[in-house]
Amino acid sequence: MSQTIEIGKLTDIPKLGSRVVKTNQGDIAIFRTAEDEVFAMHDKCPHKQGALSQGIVHNNTVTCPLHNWVIGLDDGEAKGHDKGCVKTFEAKLEGGNVILVLDK
Repeated sequence: MSQTIEIGKLTDIPKLGSRVVKTNQGDIAIFRTAEDEVFAMHDKCPHKQGALSQGIVHNNTVTCPLHNWVIGLDDGEAKGHDKGCVKTFEAKLEGGNVILVLDK
């Protein structure tokens, strides 16, 4: 069973930007890519818990603002030599609206 939360319009999130949603599962960052894809994950880098929502989005990754760890938006995995993972959530577009899907 899952719960859906309507976040708002895709255009409310800047291209290559993010928005943070407070949920009962913690703060979740919703990211928008240059190609208007949306991704969601906990807003904490696995390295030092930096706010990924404040990082730089490029392609389908985000670079943590604290120590430049690069995290895959699609799988939450740290890239390169770094090791760690961030929990991801389903995010989708429905009629121009961003929908977050949470596990119950």
